[in-house]
Amino acid sequence: MNPEIRQLSLVEVAELLLWAKAEGWNPGLDDAEPFHAADPAGFLGCFVNGRMAAGISAVTSGPDFGFIGLYICHPDFRGQRLGKRVWDAGIAHLGDRTIGLDGVPAQQDNYRSMGFMPVYRTWRYSGRFKPNSINPNTGPIDAATLSLVEDFDRRYYPGARKAFLTRWLDERRIARGVIRDGKLVGYGVLRKCHEGYKIGPLFSETEADASLIFIALCAESNGEIVSIDVPEGVGGFIAYLADIAFEKGFETARMYRGEFPRIDMRGVFGVTTLELG
Repeated sequence: MNPEIRQLSLVEVAELLLWAKAEGWNPGLDDAEPFHAADPAGFLGCFVNGRMAAGISAVTSGPDFGFIGLYICHPDFRGQRLGKRVWDAGIAHLGDRTIGLDGVPAQQDNYRSMGFMPVYRTWRYSGRFKPNSINPNTGPIDAATLSLVEDFDRRYYPGARKAFLTRWLDERRIARGVIRDGKLVGYGVLRKCHEGYKIGPLFSETEADASLIFIALCAESNGEIVSIDVPEGVGGFIAYLADIAFEKGFETARMYRGEFPRIDMRGVFGVTTLELG
């Protein structure tokens, strides 16, 4: 056995996302292209005799921040330390940047041993919600408003991610926002997943606008289950989700190695994805 570490093609990123589906992570149906666009050099695989044995995303967002996700070893190759090889390659790709990840409770001690420190917990809330009406202040967000989104997004996400956002806001997903006096004050994105839909991100200056955007996105879900990963600090929004019978599911912890990013967590009502942060 002579393992090879190399970058993944777009097709291989799609394969890694199918592994994520098999693990029960329920990725979006069209995640591969925007994920890969975020940092084409940041998707790495360990190959054995031409077959992908393990994969990881180690995506850079500018010179100061990167994020680890999609860390999976295929069941046929577990127990051979091939995952460690691809982990090391991902960490090396991110260099001296602050590195973030979302860790499940069972793995948090392991991540602590590698220098990652927990900052806050995130819970996945899921449910069905069919609004009676949509507030007229919410409207479509798309590539035409990309410049507004880029500036706004940077307040709530630790790095610049223009290539990702350009594709995240395309016609395969539904984005809604609130613009007042030419200024974006909140936006969110809904995407179809293998099971139901997910909302992410949901960033807003206020809880009131976050709720309006959430309602507008749920109206596009065709009555299917909607999930959103919510940081613990937005207690009022969590209470709202409980009021509409959304149920709390699994928990992760946002963990960082290096200097904690300076972002306004008061406006993060739903993280973008657990794979890319």
